[in-house]
Amino acid sequence: MQLKYRGAAPKTWLDTYEAKVSNVDNKELRFEEKESELRDKAAERGRRKVPALVRKSMDAGFARLDYNPYDIKAILHPVDFIVFDGLENKNEVRNIVFLSKATASKQINALRTSLRERVQSRNYDWKVARISSHGQIEMTEG
Repeated sequence: MQLKYRGAAPKTWLDTYEAKVSNVDNKELRFEEKESELRDKAAERGRRKVPALVRKSMDAGFARLDYNPYDIKAILHPVDFIVFDGLENKNEVRNIVFLSKATASKQINALRTSLRERVQSRNYDWKVARISSHGQIEMTEG
């Protein structure tokens, strides 16, 4: 004996449930397809905000200088920042600039004067430190 029904069968709770599950599955699939694009756009938005955030965190006098914020690295002692001018956009450092606020501290001013004198007299070294996976440090002339 076969059951027959004329017309469309009435929807049951199971039909409604399966339609909702199918709808969620389709939305998940569309999201997964767009996820990479969404992440790339979010990263780009974040990169665009970095210059303003860096400038906001800097002293107002430094923030007005025309350096790419990605070229500015914080040292904080004895100088506040070092700028590798051209590092980000040109992939070639044109100039290295030390930035510091004026201070009344005689000790910090003496350190800065010493640093300035070493740079001006070219009395400095370039060394490369290589650290092995065992923790040994090998220093070589750069």
